[in-house]
Amino acid sequence: MTPKYKKHIFICTNERLLDNPKGDCIRCGGMDIRMKFVKLINQHGLKGKVRANKSGCLDACELGAVVVIYPDNIWYTRVEVQDIDEIFETSIINNGVVDRLSADEKTWKELQDIRDLRS
Repeated sequence: MTPKYKKHIFICTNERLLDNPKGDCIRCGGMDIRMKFVKLINQHGLKGKVRANKSGCLDACELGAVVVIYPDNIWYTRVEVQDIDEIFETSIINNGVVDRLSADEKTWKELQDIRDLRS
C-alpha cells in the first residue's frame, strides 16, 4: 500500500469545559501549533507530501498540547509553539525524534498517576 502522505501530523485541538480536570489541548495552544506546522509545510514545499491535521482528543490532554507524527508513531507532549521549528526540522525533515518532548514509558506512567489521583 502506498500512503497518501510521507508524514501525517495530528495536533490535538480538543476543547473541554473550563472546569474539566483533564484540561484540553486547545487552551495549550493546539490551534496555533497546527498553523505553525502548516506554515512550515508550505515554506518547505511539502504540501501534498506532509499533512498537519487538527485532531480530536488523543487521550493525553493532561499532558497537552499533544502532537503525533505518523507513520513514525512519535508522540510529543507538552508541546508549545516555540517547539515547532525544532520538531519540524528533527522529525519531518530529518526523521529523528526530539527526545525532550517525546513520550516514553515514564510519560505514560505520569499520565496514569495523574488520572489515579483524580479517581
